[in-house]
Amino acid sequence: MKLEKITAAGSTPRERRHDDSCGTALALEFIGERWSLLIMRELVFGPRRFGEIRVNLPGISANVLTQRLESLEEAGIVLRDRLPSPASIQVYDLSDWGRDAAPLMRAMGRWAARSPRHDRGLFMSAASAMMSLQALVDPERAASLAVSAGFHFPGEDFVGTVAGGAVRVRRGVMEAPDLAFTGDTLALRRTIYGKAPLVRDGAGGTLAFAGEAGLACAFVDLFALPARTG
Repeated sequence: MKLEKITAAGSTPRERRHDDSCGTALALEFIGERWSLLIMRELVFGPRRFGEIRVNLPGISANVLTQRLESLEEAGIVLRDRLPSPASIQVYDLSDWGRDAAPLMRAMGRWAARSPRHDRGLFMSAASAMMSLQALVDPERAASLAVSAGFHFPGEDFVGTVAGGAVRVRRGVMEAPDLAFTGDTLALRRTIYGKAPLVRDGAGGTLAFAGEAGLACAFVDLFALPARTG
């Protein structure tokens, strides 16, 4: 007997994976495939070109990235756009609804970082590193500090602003931040999470920094990795 395939109005064009009305089940239909959530992570702070997404997701093939972007676009999570002239380059960005998932990504990262299996020395993209600052800030400590910090990674710049107990992040350069950090994401982890001594020239594989040393120390002290389980 041939079963009739029934597609409910508004469902995804792909075959249903869960016979479950829970929103979590539907979320997995949208972002449960490998790479989908990481693609969204790379777009949290603004539009990216195809090549920029791929270089920050080691191991993904161009074909798989194309498929995932198409699926996310069909779901209304990702938008395809073209930068205005003279750039005229195709880029991908999150829709407003897609960007609403950013707090969920931060919460998932904070939760998973407690696992003994979390390898804290693996590759980390710049977007992931900046999202970690938002996820792992101590709100009580941050409530008493107001500071802006520029981050210069190879090929990417971000600005992090601490205010009201939270960290806000955007891509770009601030003309005169209170602090400026330069290095790669491994240096960021050694400096901010490994609590390596602050050195202005970044000796020992740490972030180089500019600004008032006491303020830089206070900034670094806002962040900590969660204790592992077990």
